[in-house]
Amino acid sequence: MKTQLTSFSLAFLLSTAPAALAQSSPTTPQAIGTSGAAARDAAATAKVPVSPDYKLVPGDKLRVEVYKDAQLSQSVQVRPDGKITLPLANDVLAAGKTPAELRDAIVVSLKPYIASPTVTVMVVETVPPVIYVTGEVNAAGPQALTGKVDVLQALATAKGLTDFANRKNILIRRGSQLIKFNYNDAVKGEAAPVYLQPGDTVIVR
Repeated sequence: MKTQLTSFSLAFLLSTAPAALAQSSPTTPQAIGTSGAAARDAAATAKVPVSPDYKLVPGDKLRVEVYKDAQLSQSVQVRPDGKITLPLANDVLAAGKTPAELRDAIVVSLKPYIASPTVTVMVVETVPPVIYVTGEVNAAGPQALTGKVDVLQALATAKGLTDFANRKNILIRRGSQLIKFNYNDAVKGEAAPVYLQPGDTVIVR
């Protein structure tokens, strides 16, 4: 009887051991000698996979690492004006640049203070790209930009133009640039499609 109980106990322990180990194991891998807080910080600054030609937009969160300088290394967010602020480098334009282009801009800004700065820019969190349609449309507001979207498609998503819209003189604001768009010509196929970029605003007057 004693032998049967011992065998049962051993079998029970073996069957529950994997579950117990799974419950006791951390859900996030943690380096040996790294505190839980440090591991959470590392997870918070994990690099988001983006294409090399990804253009930064306001709201994107970045981690800027300056080699062997913990004080200059910063976690930053691209401000609504498109810039980030770093020690010594001050304000650096980020929006519209790829991470590599921003890295090069930071290197140039740091050169007066550091002989040969080595900088890494990691994208931690991205903001879904949007465009804006405003003015004489039936449903003005932001629209998620998924894939290639031209002005006609954006206006259709905005439920079309109102009766008061100036169809021949629609404007697309792209930063400081204004692009004219003739709705009538586009509908007739007499004008090439105008594809929108993140942050563009379509203004129907």
